[in-house]
Amino acid sequence: MKPYLISLAVGILVGVIYSLMNVRSPAPPVIAILGLLGMLIGEQLIPVSKQLLTGSSFLAACDKEQATSHVFGHLPGRHAPPKATEKETS
Repeated sequence: MKPYLISLAVGILVGVIYSLMNVRSPAPPVIAILGLLGMLIGEQLIPVSKQLLTGSSFLAACDKEQATSHVFGHLPGRHAPPKATEKETS
């Protein structure tokens, strides 16, 4: 959750600086966000398509290429798998 808050805070700071300089944002926020989402999805089209051509289902292809985690990152509420303890590794 911390990276999200930092990203929001930096975005607000940049917005304040833009306002003080009387400059408008280079792109309407919704268009910019949709463009970034499109770029992330586009990066996954070829790898997922290759998996689909080998006969994998869509969900299996996305899982194998880790497309969901690439597009959405570590979402709040999702937890990493527990790390192995020293007893388990020896």
